Amino acid sequence: MGLAKSELFTNNQNEIAAFAKVFGHPARVSILQHLFKINRCICGDLVTVIGLAQPTISQHLRELKELQLIKGTIEGTSVCYCINHEKWKSMKNVLTNFLNMDVSNPLNCCGTDKKQNQ
Repeated sequence: MGLAKSELFTNNQNEIAAFAKVFGHPARVSILQHLFKINRCICGDLVTVIGLAQPTISQHLRELKELQLIKGTIEGTSVCYCINHEKWKSMKNVLTNFLNMDVSNPLNCCGTDKKQNQ
């Protein structure tokens, strides 16, 4: 059996890609923003807040929970979700480190020095 593509990359690279994927859909961003806005667990229906069908909302919640950005509890037929603040802080650190990488010499790239010197 061959290697999975993710095995070719570091854990950090896979983690960054997973975070980027979760932010790749505006519904997931909207869910996270709503959870931060209300600053508590939501046990009700997100359909009216987000404006998508329940199965679609459920799929987005599953993806957020898979990445552990949200956590939830099941009490009977009610499922409550809230931000997982520990994972959120961890994600912020990972993404900040990645986004703070700078190019050390941007003028010496793809011949830009030659063009400027001519």
